[in-house]
Amino acid sequence: MSLDKDTAPRCVIIGGGGHARVLIDCLAAADPTLRLALLDSDSTLWGKTILGVPVLGNDDKLAELARRGTAYFVVGLGATGDNRRRRELFERARGLNLLPFGVRHPLAIVSRSAEVLDGAQLLPGCIVNTGARIGVNVIVNSGAVVEHDCVIGDHAHVATGALLAGAVCVGEGAHIGAGAVVRQAIRVGVSAIVGAGAVVVKDVPDGAVVIGVPAVPLHKRK
Repeated sequence: MSLDKDTAPRCVIIGGGGHARVLIDCLAAADPTLRLALLDSDSTLWGKTILGVPVLGNDDKLAELARRGTAYFVVGLGATGDNRRRRELFERARGLNLLPFGVRHPLAIVSRSAEVLDGAQLLPGCIVNTGARIGVNVIVNSGAVVEHDCVIGDHAHVATGALLAGAVCVGEGAHIGAGAVVRQAIRVGVSAIVGAGAVVVKDVPDGAVVIGVPAVPLHKRK
């Protein structure tokens, strides 16, 4: 792809793995005319396409893309517990004056009274109910439910099929594992991890890792 202002991608996805492929599907479903490109650290992908989207190189291309007219970015790196790398990529791209592009699949159900902040990703079949607040660069993954008045902190991930009852507060950078259930009015702390399938009935401290039914502490992250 020639990187002049007329042909530069409108939006660049940072990362070319499985999560990025899901995002490509979401973006194409929402706007099939959106011109996309990918960046990935795997040099064997450079010059190839993923689901029809060209892989231009690694993250070092971000500054060039910004100069050539690319306006938006999406963090295509997923997370299975540690969301720090997603945050680093987000802040790096924003530091180059690229704008975070929100992803919302047409089959995501989002209340008109919910607040969804910059760069959030709402994947197929998720539900974000009335009064909820979804922070910057958050993933609400496929089939996850964020009930009324929940607050999801920046850079957090609510994984596939997780269920947050009403007024749950999830701290910045936290991870709610696939299929986990969090009782109403619970607080999950900053950078905490709730293991897959856990049932949380007590507050989770900052940095804690909890697993099981009911969820109990495993250890605390540094």
